[in-house]
Amino acid sequence: MTQIALIEPSELRARLQAGEQLQLIDVREAEEVAEGMIEGAKHIPLGQLPGRLEEIERTGEIIFICRSGYRSERACEYLQQLGYEGCTNMTGGMLQWLQEQ
Repeated sequence: MTQIALIEPSELRARLQAGEQLQLIDVREAEEVAEGMIEGAKHIPLGQLPGRLEEIERTGEIIFICRSGYRSERACEYLQQLGYEGCTNMTGGMLQWLQEQ
């Protein structure tokens, strides 16, 4: 299996602040995203990914986000198996994102 690309929350924050338009997919559950999401992210809970693939652009980088980095890594693995390229996991998830604010 292909190695999953990683991005640190600090690097993602810098890229967003620089105005980059990125495809962000938050795979947390609804009650988790109710506490806050990264602006511009699309909410697709991990369990709904198979039925919502048409919402994910197949080209370019796709950055997956969850609470700690585990579910987003699973999302990357799943999409890579389906032939998606550019899957990137935000390390540490929203826990690290919020710590670094």
